[in-house]
Amino acid sequence: MKKFRKVLDGLTTSSPVNIGGAPLCSSTAGTPTAAPTPREIEVVETLVSENFQICKTVRHGFPHQPTALAFDPVQKILAIGSRTGGVRILGRPGVDCYCQHDSGAAVLQLQFLINEGALVTACADDTLHLWNLRQKRPAILHSLKFNRECITFCHLPFQSKWLYVGTERGNTHIVNIESFVLSGYVIMWNKAIELSTKTHPGPVVHLSDSPRDEGKLLIGFESGTVVQWDLRAKKADFRIYYDEAIHSVSWHHEGKQFMCSHSDGSLTTWSLRNTAKPFQVTFPHGKTQRDGRKPESCKPILKVDYKTTRNSEPFIIFSGGLSYDKANRRPTLTIMHGKSITALEMDHPIVEFLTLCETPYANEVQEPYAVAVLLEKDFIVVDLTQSNYPIFENPYPMDIHESPVTCTAYFADCPPEIIPVLYSIGAKHKKQGYSHKEWPVSGGTWTLGAQTYPEIIITGHADGSIKFWDASAITLQMLYKLKTSKVFEKPKVGDGRVAELVEEDPFAVQMVSWCPQSRLLCVVGISAHVILYRFSRHDATTEITALEVRLQCDVEEPISPSETDANTGLLDASLHSPQHPPGSPGSATPDSVRDSIPCLRVKNRPIRMPPGYQADLVVQLLWVDGEPPQQITSLDINSAYSLLALGNCNGLVVVDYLQKNVLLCMSTLELYGSNDPYQRLTRSPRKSRQFAADNICMRGLSNFYSDSKKRIRTSYQSLTELTDNQVSLELDRSRSPTSESRENSFSRSRSSSVSSIDRETKEAVTVLRFMESYAHKVDAVPSACLWVGTSLGVVLVIALSIPTDEEERLEEPVTVMPSGTVLTIKGSVLTFGSLDCNGSLVSIPYEVWRDPHAPEDPDCPRRRKLVNFSPSTSQDTPGEGHLAVVCSEKQAKVFFMPAQTCLYVHHITETSFVLRADVVSVYNSVCLACFCANGHVMMLSLPSLRPLLDVNFLPLTDMRIARTFCFAEGGQALYLSSPTEIQRIAYSQDMCDSLQEMLGELFTPVETPEAQNKGFLKGFFGGNAQTFDREELFGEAAAGKASRSLAQHIPGQGGLEGMKAAAGGVVGDLARARMAAEERGQRLGELEERTALMMSSAEMFSKHAHELMLKCKDKKWYQF
Repeated sequence: MKKFRKVLDGLTTSSPVNIGGAPLCSSTAGTPTAAPTPREIEVVETLVSENFQICKTVRHGFPHQPTALAFDPVQKILAIGSRTGGVRILGRPGVDCYCQHDSGAAVLQLQFLINEGALVTACADDTLHLWNLRQKRPAILHSLKFNRECITFCHLPFQSKWLYVGTERGNTHIVNIESFVLSGYVIMWNKAIELSTKTHPGPVVHLSDSPRDEGKLLIGFESGTVVQWDLRAKKADFRIYYDEAIHSVSWHHEGKQFMCSHSDGSLTTWSLRNTAKPFQVTFPHGKTQRDGRKPESCKPILKVDYKTTRNSEPFIIFSGGLSYDKANRRPTLTIMHGKSITALEMDHPIVEFLTLCETPYANEVQEPYAVAVLLEKDFIVVDLTQSNYPIFENPYPMDIHESPVTCTAYFADCPPEIIPVLYSIGAKHKKQGYSHKEWPVSGGTWTLGAQTYPEIIITGHADGSIKFWDASAITLQMLYKLKTSKVFEKPKVGDGRVAELVEEDPFAVQMVSWCPQSRLLCVVGISAHVILYRFSRHDATTEITALEVRLQCDVEEPISPSETDANTGLLDASLHSPQHPPGSPGSATPDSVRDSIPCLRVKNRPIRMPPGYQADLVVQLLWVDGEPPQQITSLDINSAYSLLALGNCNGLVVVDYLQKNVLLCMSTLELYGSNDPYQRLTRSPRKSRQFAADNICMRGLSNFYSDSKKRIRTSYQSLTELTDNQVSLELDRSRSPTSESRENSFSRSRSSSVSSIDRETKEAVTVLRFMESYAHKVDAVPSACLWVGTSLGVVLVIALSIPTDEEERLEEPVTVMPSGTVLTIKGSVLTFGSLDCNGSLVSIPYEVWRDPHAPEDPDCPRRRKLVNFSPSTSQDTPGEGHLAVVCSEKQAKVFFMPAQTCLYVHHITETSFVLRADVVSVYNSVCLACFCANGHVMMLSLPSLRPLLDVNFLPLTDMRIARTFCFAEGGQALYLSSPTEIQRIAYSQDMCDSLQEMLGELFTPVETPEAQNKGFLKGFFGGNAQTFDREELFGEAAAGKASRSLAQHIPGQGGLEGMKAAAGGVVGDLARARMAAEERGQRLGELEERTALMMSSAEMFSKHAHELMLKCKDKKWYQF
């Protein structure tokens, strides 16, 4: 139990109370209050350090920069490798696992141990890894590091424990999967080719064993040489030399011929009967010459698959091979089936494709049913069983990056009815034409965990779209998509104001504010606009109201008499009208007179809006005296008050969206009145204009980066390694509209004092919060207030007077007035929170949702239903106050209101600064969650601000993390780990403990299908594949040990204990499978002996029968 005493006797603004040794801080406004009687506040803090642990839970989205693809045809799971060393393993919806190589080296190739629950990865650092998939969190069992050669290709035959590894030098090594050590058996490149060959054949690009004879290995070299190596005789059966480089090789299942793809866009088919030349050469996309010459060369065919079917012609599937004269054609996957050739154009370059077949045996008819295509930015599966080749509907959220993600929001424990409502409306706009068959990647098992509640993730995108995602139970499924660009007219080409302000993405979303209870949605755009959406189940045709606001502040410039007609000279607001003011968007106006122009033009005609979120109001900041509006830095909306507030570096705007008017439009300095705690020196007009010219706020999405980083594109697709200073500079400019003012602010916040701001004249509004609070010290009861936090570490309280009657609320004006209450904290303010005197979180008042376009019922008129959470509702004595939590980039403070006394203060960091802070509920209590620029995640108890967790968890390697990191209730958080992936994390102990049961199982026990019986005739004429014992050839007894300097064995991360525990998994199962095979062979041997005895007995019986027949053939029937 935490106890603190708060003595209110004789409390004045000049004599604040110092409690618990905390630094003194007080308000600079107010009057001396009467001395209440001293009382004791008791707050029971139930949170302890043992309640917190941080871990990564699940990753959603498309793997960034994919490089490799693999599929287990029995387990029906799929793996995707990436350039950063990541591996995503996917099964049925809910089975989604992410693994990461510690080295971060690119994954070159993936090989499943089919139906064994294991995966082999070959990385760019020339290391092989064996992953155990028989656990929910896969782990590395063994690693093998090649020291002298670079890995180029790997091949693992079905039901084999020997992995063939080709290298850049042209050699082929063999690795034992069970022990992960090299065999002494090596196929050297100079032995594989003829001795008379004078040139090196190049790296190994293909390895495969013959479907007819497992003792024959086909080796393809990059130069165009193909060798079939007899593993038993240790010599080449044949060698093929072709003029064009080889990219891939594919066998016919009978093993009598194979097909190669080449760099000139050709496909060659070779017969084992005559390897002198190919018996067929085709250029599928090449133009044939009239005079019979060789067709024109085409682009390389990077891969070809040759798959057979029982009832039709074989499938020949390949990527690339287009003619060079079609330069603008998109990447193509070509499917040749009989005489038909179908070219499927892709939206992105093809990285890899796999043909999914019914059987895992290479010597059987393949019966392909689908093609999995891995693109640079997408993953699709094509249905081969239908003639039009439709694609399957992808159940994974692979389109998060359809447009670059610019902001995120995470809402846990939402109203349960909101997800079905959004899904039902979003389903009406889904694409059609998908295959009717089930998704073929259906492996693994997944069950709904016990701790599940509705969760929603909202992503904002560069094209102005908003996506709602169902994130319940660690899955992710898109519910609803909204396009904010439909509110505006399309920017005309050559429109100077748009081209100058926003280069590429004028509708990009910067910020989202959503109230799940009232279903109100506010969207902040890069073009200095705010759109308010209401949710309706019915379509409607309405006209969007537009409010245009002049919010520009230059304190050193005089104000002309004609401009001083409102609250301030340069600050006013007007309702949008069809008649545009002088200097309208339609005219090319020079900067000197460009004035009162919004960045985008709102549609001024009735618009039909489908069910879902419908635009109701647009607030736009205007150009002022040739200067563009500044980026909006803060936003809040409250449905109970029907108010919307926004701020930037110039000031604050409060809008009544019910009456569609602007209530307050003030500069930040004017919010202080006479209570400004700082002495400010104004800058010269020359410097101000220089600042306006150099402002980076409205240069498209590039305002997130400094001028020195302009080469980094704003679609956030490149991962930029930044030094500490660079990160600081980027963060300064990304979180504030003015790079200069924020740079000064951060430099001051890192110093020991924030009281001197000699050259500061701009102060950004960084956070806004509507709440029930006390605007003045003398207030007896809480009322509606707006808390305002600034980049200089100042907290202002705005008093709101709102009519309570519903009819009066529609007609009577709302009064908004700065109260004069000023609180200070070190560093830029990030977040606010409100607790009652028992330490419980005070929720924000809201209005219960009602459909604005529902039919009216005369018997039951619709009325507003408000839900209020007053700080005094849980107290016996009304008006006894509440605790206000304020967190900045440096400090956290807890104030007692209305006395405005600082009860607790905690210095979060001295060497870094906080990027994101939220007051969150966890374990039926409340705490302050912080994420710092140095990668630390911290949890502080409330109200005492006692540290509960401090973990160096996430190094800030990219601005993307800083921009998208957000906390949610219940112990979860997320951030954008790459331009295409969302990483979710848990920071509560219970969530981390329950994660194991929430994750899906990658491996499920499935019987390996039996090999087909070829029949007596095919077996008699040599149709069956010949098997041989690889152990006799590759084992240590026969081949010896490999050189220790060639490769180094590295035990798995789990050490010896992990390896022993995993022995019951992959390796143990392999040993058991080998024992079972030996037992089966023994039984087959016994069966063969019995068969031989039976045949001998049958021959004896036949002999005796023949002799008896000869003896009795001349006798009559009556002689017997």
